[in-house]
Amino acid sequence: QVRLVESGGGLVQPGGSLRLSCAASGSIFSINRMGWYRQAPGKQRELVARITSDGITKYADSVKGRFTISRDNAKNTVYLQMNNLKPEDTAVYHCNAAYYDGEQWHDYWGQGTQVTVSS
Repeated sequence: QVRLVESGGGLVQPGGSLRLSCAASGSIFSINRMGWYRQAPGKQRELVARITSDGITKYADSVKGRFTISRDNAKNTVYLQMNNLKPEDTAVYHCNAAYYDGEQWHDYWGQGTQVTVSS
């Protein structure tokens, strides 16, 4: 089992910045990649950014150039630096940890942290 604890959400004005953190504990040796997803009211959950254990990153087109995902392996923590935030970034952001057992992917999720971008 993997436990994920998120922090760093809040209310910010358009153009502002926030940094989300996700600390992993438990069977972390099994994790292949970690990432952030978000879900806005009335919309499906979507990938924001993810990073593999080798440091390979993937971003949603809507956040490229504004968001940066990184990880600190010593602290078992992944970060999402969000700059130039827009109202459409408002959502609940969920941390994800995934591992592949050779046949399929398995996912763990954090409880979510609210990000609200509003003036």
